[in-house]
Amino acid sequence: MPAHVPPIADEREGLLAYLAQQRQTLRATTHGLSDNQARMTPTASELSIGGLIKHAARCEAGWTDLILQQRRGRQRTADEGDSAEFVLTADETLADVLDQYEAAARETDAVIAEIVDLGQAVPVPQGLPWFPADVKNWSVRWVLLHLIEETSRHGGHADIIRETIDGATLFPLLAAAEQWPDPWFQPWQGPAERTA
Repeated sequence: MPAHVPPIADEREGLLAYLAQQRQTLRATTHGLSDNQARMTPTASELSIGGLIKHAARCEAGWTDLILQQRRGRQRTADEGDSAEFVLTADETLADVLDQYEAAARETDAVIAEIVDLGQAVPVPQGLPWFPADVKNWSVRWVLLHLIEETSRHGGHADIIRETIDGATLFPLLAAAEQWPDPWFQPWQGPAERTA
């Protein structure tokens, strides 16, 4: 059934399936948006849908780097804020950040497929206030659960922002984006589709 995770065979498959579902629901909030709409911040927060996608891509790539114990790019310092990460700038497009998010997802899935034991230790970076000083290691399992949590939280933010922009809600957006063959929700239609 659309919008539900299919039956799963084991823990790894379940964790990846639920992460994939949360990614898809976050991506669905972008369906039919222009770049300008993806930059909009219509709620009390400074969050935009494009910025949330951009953040989710960088966040997922960062957690994959932690699993692999590698670092790509510059690490934010303890005295730097992260608000710029949530902004879709004028030189960025929604298509670009969606592509980045897709690439991050593919990489995570490929890395997890190669890990034999989901209990494998993932060292916690030290000296950064957003990581606990009293924890030395997480497991790959913990990282996957955290990615599910992080993605679903930002998906909720994106739902509220999208509904504020044009009234669109998740299940009609999913029905339209995924072209459900027998939709149990009326697929969302943009203004051009409603007048055609």
